[in-house]
Amino acid sequence: MSLTDILSPSDIAAALRDCQAPDSFSPKKFFQISGMSKKSSSQLKEIFRILDNDQSGFIEEDELKYFLQRFECGARVLTTSETKTFLAAADHDGDGKIGAEGINLFIYR
Repeated sequence: MSLTDILSPSDIAAALRDCQAPDSFSPKKFFQISGMSKKSSSQLKEIFRILDNDQSGFIEEDELKYFLQRFECGARVLTTSETKTFLAAADHDGDGKIGAEGINLFIYR
């Protein structure tokens, strides 16, 4: 399964266009534009599984910086400040990684 099986390719493209400039990425806005904020919990878990590059059950900081590239190969890498802000917002237990529950809570709050 791929992200385009769950999300509209045009919505993904619009979300990526919105954050092309360095330090312009807002996770909340990206989730809204891409349509992730409208998906069910089970769909979000599948998206999370796809984004979890090493299939560890968590998205760590090293994976998070390549978040946009999981949606499109040529997308930019998140800046250090974007990565740290994203991680801090979704890492609810402070362990330095995001679990599927963390991403779900972040999207829905």
